[in-house]
Amino acid sequence: MTSLSASLVRGAVTSPFKHPGRPGATLPTDRLTLPAAPAAPGPLAAYRRICGFPTPESGPLPLTYPHVLAFPLAMRLMTGRDFPLPVVGLVHTWIEIRSHRPVQPGEALEPTVYAAELTAHRRGTEVTMVTEARVGGELVWESRSGYLSRHATKAEAAAARVGEEAPELPAVAEWRLPGDLGRRYGAVSGDRNPIHLHPLTARLFGFPRAIAHGMWTVARCLAEADQQAGELRTVRAEFRAPVLLPATVTYAADPAGNAFALRSASGRVHLTGTVTRAL
Repeated sequence: MTSLSASLVRGAVTSPFKHPGRPGATLPTDRLTLPAAPAAPGPLAAYRRICGFPTPESGPLPLTYPHVLAFPLAMRLMTGRDFPLPVVGLVHTWIEIRSHRPVQPGEALEPTVYAAELTAHRRGTEVTMVTEARVGGELVWESRSGYLSRHATKAEAAAARVGEEAPELPAVAEWRLPGDLGRRYGAVSGDRNPIHLHPLTARLFGFPRAIAHGMWTVARCLAEADQQAGELRTVRAEFRAPVLLPATVTYAADPAGNAFALRSASGRVHLTGTVTRAL
């Protein structure tokens, strides 16, 4: 968490000197790795509680938890001098996660993070960050995340991400999200981005109120989906719109539990996703 806070400060300092959309921009080739270590029981239990996962003393890690463990590495890379995009204003747009096998809390997990590619987007430039987690050299978990840096683009040169409109899914549960959810999740995850912490700091970045962490919304949806039969193996989630706190949101899913969405009372869709399960 200390290294993540330092990266946030470094990102605030270096962002004004970076120019997204600059022709010929390249990504750093570094691969950052944390020493292999088991998940700390206290932080893991706190993460399970705030995201709604069951809290047994045994059982595999939540599908999203290796992302939390590796996020300080991603931030260190994205706030580095040779990373071409400013981290301030960077928007998490999508994430794909694949679990090759369940990871037990006592296993020594070794996360590695690297930047994979830069792509044109109709609203700017998107970077794909890759996280891999190994146990004793075996790849057990991996993810890919898209982060968008918004800037003016030439429409003919920008590749738009075209997605089919998801059918409206039946409501399953309603959640009331408190105004301090961002601060509470930030204390657990270490992600203390100002847009999540307080209305005053969120307004500095154009939001009328603090917004929920995108990775909290994914994890909360997976905690609900995890109650259905079949161990979760993959997830693909698209972040559609921020959740302003406090809020009341509806979790919706198909009867099989393979597709899900998070929407507001007005019908605005905040998140859509799909999962696959072990046979």
